[in-house]
Amino acid sequence: MATTEDLVRASDPLDMSLSTDELEAHREHIAGFIRDQFEAAGADRAVMGLSGGIDSTLTSHLVVEALGADAVHALVMPSEVNREENMSDAERVASELLDVEYDVVEITPIADAFLDAYPDAEGDRMATGNLYVRIRAVLNYLVANTEGGLVVGTGNRTEALVGYFTKYGDGAVDCHPIANLYKQQVRQLARHVGVPEDLAAKEASAGMWVDQTDEGELGMGYDTLDSVLALHVDGPLSVSATADHIGVDAETVERVRGLYERSEHKRAAPPGPDPLY
Repeated sequence: MATTEDLVRASDPLDMSLSTDELEAHREHIAGFIRDQFEAAGADRAVMGLSGGIDSTLTSHLVVEALGADAVHALVMPSEVNREENMSDAERVASELLDVEYDVVEITPIADAFLDAYPDAEGDRMATGNLYVRIRAVLNYLVANTEGGLVVGTGNRTEALVGYFTKYGDGAVDCHPIANLYKQQVRQLARHVGVPEDLAAKEASAGMWVDQTDEGELGMGYDTLDSVLALHVDGPLSVSATADHIGVDAETVERVRGLYERSEHKRAAPPGPDPLY
């Protein structure tokens, strides 16, 4: 990964480009990590959800490189709020680009059963959006438990640091192969491993409600968010120095810092009291 010093020296403060050698090193490192995780668990089957987005597309490519296509079982889990384009792209990745086994499971009837059981949640966009994500996690584990496999996550560093994931939803996995990559670097590595440009450049969406986009919900582009995280949250620069360096106001940097601090509970195990004795 590019160091903070590299980012500070860059002529373009939003440019976090990795060299070809660095990209290849990440590719080999992640493939080795995947193999190590499966060997340690004694598992030979990878289960993962495919959304049609860049994170799951890159991760699935790397899992196939590490374990082989025969070891992967993908789930495509559309709902009424997912744009058809996303599910079409997910099936394209599974069938055309990777040739892995996959099943399509419609999750809206499952969500409806939950909302019938607790109708007070009907109309609460965040609650129902998280419900969709958690249903997908349950289905991933149902398949993984049935096949003696591991659930592979698709979370990246950017979204983990600001808590942009659903607790016990897309955060409920056995490993996160691309956890060390900022969003810009996810796109770079995707291009490096041969992901088609239309998928590598695709606008990101968690698919939690109709017309939802990641950058719209976060309130800034991933280029800005990555730079604030790399220079201020992960790096040594102050709020004012970061704002000056990347050309944003201090409130933007402070907002990112706040997202990081308020989402700490998502990155930690559930707390318990200290031992009494």
